[in-house]
Amino acid sequence: MGVKLLLDKAHVPGIRSYEVYRREGGYAAVEKALKMSPNDVVEEVKKSGLRGRGGAGFPSGMKWSFLAKPEGVPRYLVCNADESEPGTFKDRYLMEFIPHLLIEGLIVSSYALGSSRTYIYIRGEYAWIPDILEQAIAEANANGWLGKNIMGTGFDCQIYVQRGAGAYICGEETALIESLEGKRGNPRIKPPFPAVKGLYDCPTVVNNVETLAAVVPIMNIGGEAYSKIGVGRSTGTKLISACGNINKPGVYEIDMTISVEEFIYSDEYCGGIANGKKLKACIPGGSSVPILPANLLLKTAKGETRYMNYESLSDGGFATGSMMGSGGFIVLDEDQCVVRHTLSLARFYRHESCGQCSPCREGTGWMEKILHKIEYGKGQMSDIDLLWDIQRRIEGNTICPLGDAAAWPVAAAIRHFRDEFEWHVLNPEESQTRNFGLAHYADPREVIA
Repeated sequence: MGVKLLLDKAHVPGIRSYEVYRREGGYAAVEKALKMSPNDVVEEVKKSGLRGRGGAGFPSGMKWSFLAKPEGVPRYLVCNADESEPGTFKDRYLMEFIPHLLIEGLIVSSYALGSSRTYIYIRGEYAWIPDILEQAIAEANANGWLGKNIMGTGFDCQIYVQRGAGAYICGEETALIESLEGKRGNPRIKPPFPAVKGLYDCPTVVNNVETLAAVVPIMNIGGEAYSKIGVGRSTGTKLISACGNINKPGVYEIDMTISVEEFIYSDEYCGGIANGKKLKACIPGGSSVPILPANLLLKTAKGETRYMNYESLSDGGFATGSMMGSGGFIVLDEDQCVVRHTLSLARFYRHESCGQCSPCREGTGWMEKILHKIEYGKGQMSDIDLLWDIQRRIEGNTICPLGDAAAWPVAAAIRHFRDEFEWHVLNPEESQTRNFGLAHYADPREVIA
């Protein structure tokens, strides 16, 4: 069994309640942090090497250190719980089953950042979870962990839950801030960055649910001990949302030293491909990261084993690699059609574009239309090159990363599975009715061995 830092108590009966969570060692991290200076807490997070678990993977301690501290101006911490990336559901798991872990992480982080008002911005579709969080906040208040003069330290902190309206774009931190302020959720042009001018024009840090929850074990075991878990710059543990054509979909905590092959085929994790099928491809970090064919998923372009960590999954760049992203691990078996899945993703990004940037507003719609043509037997060979050209003109030309998130899946699908696109064009009648699978995408373990 791998190291468990976040989910080690998740299945303790009654862990959602304050009494059980406290009995199991809960809020010890707050007690420890409040005996330290805020700067010392920030330094512990820096020493841990914790990287943002929402997708970008930016060092969290460094992000905290960027926070401006003008005299007499409030600072804010915002928890990004707008988990809208297709294939990702690990934050929901944390909030639903062990909410006090997040609340404890928020209190420690708020103390480190000097934030007396902290907000949880939660995805609108998670309609039942705000009630769970509100209950946990009320219990923390009643037991002296929130409110005025916490533990007699002079530190004040209150946490508020804000429900989103169901917009994927509000997962981008500046769009989230706009929405929190009651405005349309459009991303802001940067600079200025939120660390200088964020919520209500005040210095603000926005962190993901898993990132803030990870602050608790960092305080409990120390930043240096945390940094020794994992490998290289991929320190600590990572939650993975595993779904698709596998025997055991679910949320798994890994220490990022296991191989992709072990994660997929081990009984401890995904349990292999469902129904005895062969592995064809995987989207390893949520819908916005490049898809990898089976041979590149299990081995890098150099023939080295690919591991479940930030560096290994991106090895070789987007030509032969992908990203850890938000940890949404979507597995496709040999019968899955890449064109059909790419169309589904393109439809999602077209729908979720805020429309602020022309390349994204227009380009996502064009990509959906062309993919629809190809999928339903109306495509031409020139459409494949047109798709490539459109995604290239979207990437890097928008205010926020949604344009990139829409372009990368299309680019990777064409790069690695162009023959499937061509098959659809050459077989228009079959492409509408088939159970699709190309035989040469066999289980790569047979090929590599």
